[in-house]
Amino acid sequence: MDTQTYHAANSDEKLVYRAITWTYGFWLLGAMYLVAPVVGWVLLLRMLKRYTFDGAHYRITMAQKAWLLGMFVMLLVLIIGHLEQALGIPKLIKSSIGWAKGWALIAIFPLLGALDIRPSIIYRALCVVGKHTLMLLPLFVIAWLIKLPSTLYVSPLSIVGGPGPEFFSVSLYEIDPGSGTPRWRLFTPWAPALGLMGNLVSLGALQELTPKFRRYGLGGGLVMILISQSRLAIICYLFILGFFALIRWHRSPWLYLLASPVTLLGGMVGTQVIESIDNTIHAVKAARAGSTRVRQELANIALERWANEAVLWGHGIVERGPHLVEYMPIGSHHTWYGLLFVKGIVGATALALPLGIGILSLLRPALNCPLCATALAFLSMLLLYTFGENLEILAYLFWPGLILVGLAHKQASKDDQIGSQTEAATPATASQPT
Repeated sequence: MDTQTYHAANSDEKLVYRAITWTYGFWLLGAMYLVAPVVGWVLLLRMLKRYTFDGAHYRITMAQKAWLLGMFVMLLVLIIGHLEQALGIPKLIKSSIGWAKGWALIAIFPLLGALDIRPSIIYRALCVVGKHTLMLLPLFVIAWLIKLPSTLYVSPLSIVGGPGPEFFSVSLYEIDPGSGTPRWRLFTPWAPALGLMGNLVSLGALQELTPKFRRYGLGGGLVMILISQSRLAIICYLFILGFFALIRWHRSPWLYLLASPVTLLGGMVGTQVIESIDNTIHAVKAARAGSTRVRQELANIALERWANEAVLWGHGIVERGPHLVEYMPIGSHHTWYGLLFVKGIVGATALALPLGIGILSLLRPALNCPLCATALAFLSMLLLYTFGENLEILAYLFWPGLILVGLAHKQASKDDQIGSQTEAATPATASQPT
């Protein structure tokens, strides 16, 4: 059963499957940052070749076109911002290459959902990553216990250029400067990014059909979330569990029978509940007060400079922050603040519109289509992460989820077409004489 269901049926599936399952191998080579751009652009060029020379036909939905348009606008804004700020041609070329390895991938991979790639291949591959994480976890823990160097080496591949050495380094563990406790980032550039990947692995595991691999995926995903010590990752994990519970039981009368007294009770003790939630939020922030302070200061600086200096097109590039924010780039740790600072209100809109269209287009089909529900959960997770991470810089990690989004849009469009044809044929059938 496993061989028939999960054996790659074509070269596209084989490339995607191996690119995901060889995650830790690429990590050892320091090549993780390079794999996604290569996979994305190679598959896109092959897709264009088949369309142009082989007569292949692909179904491209409105949501996929929205991603393409939005990310193309990102490139235009980048060019205008560089010209307006007089940053020079060398920086424009460098930033354009960065766009091809970042924002462009957020449009390319949903488009690749038009290819003949089965979602089960991606689910299984993510579960394999979870399995490898569980196998390697003892080595990472032992490395911390015996005080091995936290970072073994930085790959020579960093010479090709990237956001920083952490994207090409092989790290066994790291020590949180605020609490002094260990946390792990494994194949990601920082620990919260590992939490994002843990949630993506968990999403794939929830749709995996084979119990053994489902356990690998769920266990590995949860471990990745916990060892990352990311507050946002834990919130997303709870959201995913609640989301799929709602999808599963939304037609059950028991859900509404239970919801009625819970709603009534909530109205009676609502004030106390709100106070408890507020206290919990403060406690979570206090757990890593230094990180919370830096994030808030970065947000304040980004908003102030955007509003006063470059409202429409932004500053063109990121800038190093002052000592107050530990010299972190202005606009980092937050997608929207980063977009406003670097690409202005036009850039922020270029992301908000396709993200909103993608979520809204999957709301109705998610109730009956497991793939659409998975894609909707992933997009909702990305929306939550826009408030704690910069999506562009992490697109090279979560690209398997973007392919699932494209596959879901294709499936939803196909289901709508079948439904329309059925509705159109029903009156004609009913009018036939008996």
